[in-house]
Amino acid sequence: MAAVASAPAKIILFGEHFVVYGEPAVVTAIDKRAHVSAELRKDRRIYIKSVDLGVSGFFVDEGFKAERGGPDARTKLEPTRIAVQKVLDISKKRVGINVEVHSSIPVASGLGSSAAVAAATAFAVSHVLGAKISREEIFHIAYEAERFVHGTPSGIDPTVSTYGGVILFRKDKGFSPIKVEGDIPLVVGDTGIERSTGEMVAGVRERKEHYASIINPLIKTGGKIALSAAEALEKGDLNTLGELMDINHSLLSAVGVSNEALERLVYVARKAGALGAKLTGAGGGGCMVALSPSNRLKRVAEAIERAGGKAFIARKSDEGVKIES
Repeated sequence: MAAVASAPAKIILFGEHFVVYGEPAVVTAIDKRAHVSAELRKDRRIYIKSVDLGVSGFFVDEGFKAERGGPDARTKLEPTRIAVQKVLDISKKRVGINVEVHSSIPVASGLGSSAAVAAATAFAVSHVLGAKISREEIFHIAYEAERFVHGTPSGIDPTVSTYGGVILFRKDKGFSPIKVEGDIPLVVGDTGIERSTGEMVAGVRERKEHYASIINPLIKTGGKIALSAAEALEKGDLNTLGELMDINHSLLSAVGVSNEALERLVYVARKAGALGAKLTGAGGGGCMVALSPSNRLKRVAEAIERAGGKAFIARKSDEGVKIES
């Protein structure tokens, strides 16, 4: 018996970094997904293959034997192993599992790749085992896998990968869905620069400690922007949404998480007709996102490509983790 599950990537539209300090963030699932296939083995080994990362190997108890990917293979595959093991523990079954990951989500770019893989893995493995696992349990499993990757994650990524849709997220209050009737036409531009979320968060914390009287009001303002953006989304007011994205980007630049590559892509997207543009995720590289009228999406994407980014058009996705087959 085999099963294939998928889970969506995410884009933080508003509130990254500020969410760490209790402010709200607005996040949407998008139509890029990680696909994970799972099937039972005849032994008790856990075999994991990530096609996109080019790594694979066997986990046996506490041991690991790399098949492809060399010394880094275990680190890259460990979050997926955590997800598999959590499902095995919940189901109280001691069996072997083959897992194969195919993902169209860029890695280390702020789009929630690791959480999407973990959520899809947990759902596929639970289906193969015949274990009835709730979405809340899927979230907690994906969160545990995220802890290996990011240390102390906010919980945004596993929330969106599990439930999908557009959400207002607060670290201390969890999430609430935002009702969005129309589309949110987006262009994502990837700088191709990988960065550490932990290092970027630590940099903001250091700046906050040195300039508390200046940075603290910026963080509060970021929260107000996120709440205003949630209202604009419910009203379908894309012009206001774009203006708020521009303001949010300026705040993120002020707390030190933008860089030359991101600024270049943000600028050319606006010049090509985007309603607003900003970095998304931790910053320091990774991706930016532009809100654009539908008839300008291609033009904005082409401008980003000419400026050295890798662009793709994205749409919001209401579907979270799901079984494909």
